[in-house]
Formats: sequence, C-alpha cells, structure tokens
Amino acid sequence: MRVFVDADACPVVGIIEKVAREHNVPVTLLCDTNHVLSSDYSEVIVVGAGADAVDYKLISICHKGDIVVSQDYGVAAMALGKGAYAIHQSGKWYTNENIDQMLMERHLNKKARRASRKNHLKGPRKRTSEDNERFRESFEKMIQVLQNG
Repeated sequence: MRVFVDADACPVVGIIEKVAREHNVPVTLLCDTNHVLSSDYSEVIVVGAGADAVDYKLISICHKGDIVVSQDYGVAAMALGKGAYAIHQSGKWYTNENIDQMLMERHLNKKARRASRKNHLKGPRKRTSEDNERFRESFEKMIQVLQNG
C-alpha cells in the first residue's frame, strides 16, 4: 500500500505525511510546476503544467490497494476503477456506492452555474481545526482497515 496525493493546493499534506509515517506507509505527492513542493518524508513528483496533467500521472502510477487523496471526483472515480481506495480532503471516503451520485451532482451543479446569469463564485469556507481532525481520523481509519485486512 502506498498513498498518492493530488497535492496541488491540498490543505492536508502535513496530516497525510504525519499519519502515514506513524503507520510506515510511503507517500507520493504529485504537483505541477506551479506548486512545487518539498518533503523530508514523501517522494515528490513534479508534472508539467497542463490541464489534468497531475491527475493523469497519479492515475497512471497508482495500483490496486493504494490510497488516493484528491478533492477531484473524476480522479477518485478513476482510482476506484483501478481498485485503489480514495478519500477527499474532508475525510469523506469515495466508494463504488457513492461515486456515481457525486459525479452526477457535480455535473448538475456545473450545468446550473453555467445557466445562471449570476457568475460570482463564493469558494469554499475557511478550513478549521475540526476539519483537519475529521480528515486525520478518517484517513487513519482507512489505513488501519487496509493494514488489518
């Protein structure tokens, strides 16, 4: 098992590395040339800037039984299709049972935004320490479930 992180603007990289280190699980951070990272624990792969370049690289190197951390539902769907496990930075586990509904909701919301004359984007709310703790607990549980079979 290895953890692959879609690390462009990912707010939980530090938590991922801490928990993975505690469980002796290797981590690979993937980012594009606009978000260069460094780490004393994780392998860092820098991909050329381009639409979805990091996503496609991540999916090409993850395998069955690995964990993928991404806020992108499309990446999560492809990871699940390869037999990997996927988790959102909120701590929500993507599963074969919920991914279709999530993709449909994303599509409908995008369609509604395009149809609306109001084009102001609010963005996500500010991340809290509770959000970080929720992710840490969920991520650690995922690792434990996979390690204990």
